[in-house]
Amino acid sequence: MQCANMLLRKIVRSSVLPFAAQHGMKKDLFPLNRPLSLSLCLKQDKACEPSEKLDLDEWKKVMKSGLQEEVSETGSEPKEPSSLAAARETLEMWRLAGRAVPENISEEQLKTFMECPSKSAKKKYLKYLHLRELHKKSHKRKMDEKRERRLEEQDQASDTDETKKSSFLFLPSSTMEKAYHWRAARSMIFGQPLVFDMSYEKEMSVREVTNTVKQIVMGESCNRRTADPFHIHFCNFKEDSLYHREFIKHYREAWGKLLITVTDQCYTEIFPKDKLIYLTADSPKVMKKFDHDKIYIVGSMVDKSIKTGVSLARAKRLGLETAALPLEKYLLWSTGAKNLTLDQMMQILLTLKDTDDWKKALEFVPKRKYCGFVNKPVKEVKKTLDLINALKLRKEREKVEKRFARNHPKQYTLK
Repeated sequence: MQCANMLLRKIVRSSVLPFAAQHGMKKDLFPLNRPLSLSLCLKQDKACEPSEKLDLDEWKKVMKSGLQEEVSETGSEPKEPSSLAAARETLEMWRLAGRAVPENISEEQLKTFMECPSKSAKKKYLKYLHLRELHKKSHKRKMDEKRERRLEEQDQASDTDETKKSSFLFLPSSTMEKAYHWRAARSMIFGQPLVFDMSYEKEMSVREVTNTVKQIVMGESCNRRTADPFHIHFCNFKEDSLYHREFIKHYREAWGKLLITVTDQCYTEIFPKDKLIYLTADSPKVMKKFDHDKIYIVGSMVDKSIKTGVSLARAKRLGLETAALPLEKYLLWSTGAKNLTLDQMMQILLTLKDTDDWKKALEFVPKRKYCGFVNKPVKEVKKTLDLINALKLRKEREKVEKRFARNHPKQYTLK
């Protein structure tokens, strides 16, 4: 046994260790468990032959170089930045805690989350993303259910073999889209311009900019489907702005194919000032009729905090004529501000352009904001409005009396 161990040590020292140190093959030749077993055998033989020592210098060099290569291999893998990784860990902790956190969040949204100034702002932003994700899921579910119902109806119709005869020609959606594009292309040459002022990004929050872009997209879709569309201009439009990023999210590859004019110039540099009219609800001048020779400007802004006078001040600084829609002249206004959404403004202007009828155009105003149209018997309508207001005041007075009686003794009740 001792002779075999001595022979093994001589073979390792003379041939195997120098060869592994020269060619870098220590990882394949000597796994971690083999040198341990070899060292145990050598320790057992050391008690028998204390004068004999094993030269382990080459072996140490081999093991150190192997560790360095393993560290370099693991370190070469790309890692996510520490700030983003910490933000993802925070989101995971909040999700486990039961807070409103979206399931999927992009890198851009994660950066926006990190840029929020306070913890409450971060919670509100995550709640907004969570609600938007739920809305998308519900919309997708409804569309899937609608598709399934349509397929079932088609199957039932095919089973019964009932063919409906019609004198109308069926046009596929692709043909209709070509017709819409042709109208939009014709409007870029012969159509009346309509300007959207895209210089209100600093006055709005991220959510308000997102809602603004959604309304503009809906308005552009309505404009493209009309018989005589406007030639839409996006003026004061900056590249890589929040407006730009939101438009790319909605249109994707079709953004570069839209038949509209997008420019970073101001509208005063493109059109003459005497033809420009800025439409704003704060204007003291009321619009009487639609002028086909004028160029109307609409401020691309969703103002949920009701910042009055922002668009009017901008128009006055530029020396432009302003106008407001005659809502009180044709509508019995009930409650709410007289600010309309951008897609509602587009539909009103398109109807005025085609018909010059204010009653048809103002039907796009939300029904909750007015009681009806102003007709000849105005006195009767005013009487009903006065009666409604009196009932409201009476209910409010009763609420105040009940609250006062609860908080004070009976001898001090309100008479």
